[in-house]
Amino acid sequence: MTDRVYPSAKPNPHPPQPLNGGGPAFPPAKSQINSATRLPYRPQPKPRRSRRGLCCSCCLWFIMLLVVLVILAAIAGGVFYAIYRPHRPAFSVSVLRIAALNVSAAGHLSSRVDLNVTARNPNKKLIYFYDPISVSVLSGSVDIGDGSIPAYVQEAGSSTVLSATTSSSGQTLDSAAGNDLRKSSSLTLEVDMDTKAGVKIGGLKTKKIGIKVRCAGIRAPVPKAKASAAVSPGDGCKVKIRIKIWKWTL
Repeated sequence: MTDRVYPSAKPNPHPPQPLNGGGPAFPPAKSQINSATRLPYRPQPKPRRSRRGLCCSCCLWFIMLLVVLVILAAIAGGVFYAIYRPHRPAFSVSVLRIAALNVSAAGHLSSRVDLNVTARNPNKKLIYFYDPISVSVLSGSVDIGDGSIPAYVQEAGSSTVLSATTSSSGQTLDSAAGNDLRKSSSLTLEVDMDTKAGVKIGGLKTKKIGIKVRCAGIRAPVPKAKASAAVSPGDGCKVKIRIKIWKWTL
């Protein structure tokens, strides 16, 4: 039989070196490797909310609140209208009389106009209370006279006759306006009234708002020796409500 030949193992040129003078060598732990490569911990600052985002949020909440208030006001207005059916007051000039009208050679006007105004409250549950009413009578652009009506309260569903006297003393007119008044046998007049009025509902009173009344197309003869009554009631009176918002009047 042939003998088998076993090759000899090659010697290791770099044998492992014992640690601490002779103990076996172990590979480094995983925690040691991670600690060697891990960066030092630094606390991160909390993100601050930008001012722009805060302003947008405030604007959004403000708009939402405004929309809610508008909706509530619309609902309240609808309920109020359904219950009370509010209407504007109505006015008409029932009597107008030019008691005196004189224009001097120098253009000075002296006049007196007496008139009765009928005020009507068409509402069945609302009471109007008025401040003093300023009254002006005009012929074209010429102010014939000014007067006033005292403050009063008008009950629901009632009509009230208001009397006023307007006058002018010493007003200077231009030559064209003075000549026209001297030659006229009758005048087409306009009556303007300005006041403030509030509404009373039960025990609740609202804030007063401005009211302007204009009665146009009233034809009245100019007196020569004595006063005469108006022969035409005119085109009726138009009532406008004036609401003041800050510096603007609507």
